[in-house]
Amino acid sequence: MNQEDQELCALFEGLDTPGVSDAMDKLGLPGQCFGIMPLADYQRVVVGPAFTVKYVPASTPAGSVGDFLDDVAPGDVVVIDNAGRTDCTVWGDIMTLYSGLRKIGATVIDGVCRDVGKALGDDYPMFTRGRFMRTGKDRVQVDGINVPVSIGQARVCARDIVVADANGVVVVPRVRARDVAAAAHQIEVTEQRIRDELSQGNTLGEARKNLGYHTLQRKSS
Repeated sequence: MNQEDQELCALFEGLDTPGVSDAMDKLGLPGQCFGIMPLADYQRVVVGPAFTVKYVPASTPAGSVGDFLDDVAPGDVVVIDNAGRTDCTVWGDIMTLYSGLRKIGATVIDGVCRDVGKALGDDYPMFTRGRFMRTGKDRVQVDGINVPVSIGQARVCARDIVVADANGVVVVPRVRARDVAAAAHQIEVTEQRIRDELSQGNTLGEARKNLGYHTLQRKSS
């Protein structure tokens, strides 16, 4: 990651996908990746710039499937658009191994992965539509890297900020990253004050009313 990448990612420290999602709603921005689920109940939040990959059905002879990993920087999140296909995979144990060695942040796939034992054993963060054992070799091929892609109905451009955890994946447009992070932190401060009031014996209704809970995620006019 370059310096700007690092600065933008640092803005999301202490946040999670629910908070970022609420901020996106408040700002009227899409970005939640529907149907993309974590492979495990990860205890940490991954934040990193998107390295996007677009797959298409294979030609004859078939083209490359995974060599793009040589170009991914440490801390990047690999975001793969395989058109939601669940009949063949685009990720396996060798790619997991190599990604771990290169300190890649995570992988997000609109599609499926395999060799999940390796990812689970290494605690490598994976977010997909599921798992399936059939190879994608000679079935799909890379059509482009760092091009706009679609992941669970969310548009993802190269270097957008990806936030992923046990709840799922949210993609923040790079040009709005500062606005989203600021709104998310503001929401989190208010929600923490609600927690504090509950700990002091207030009712849930009182705490929410006092701190305007019901308008926290409401779209700004």
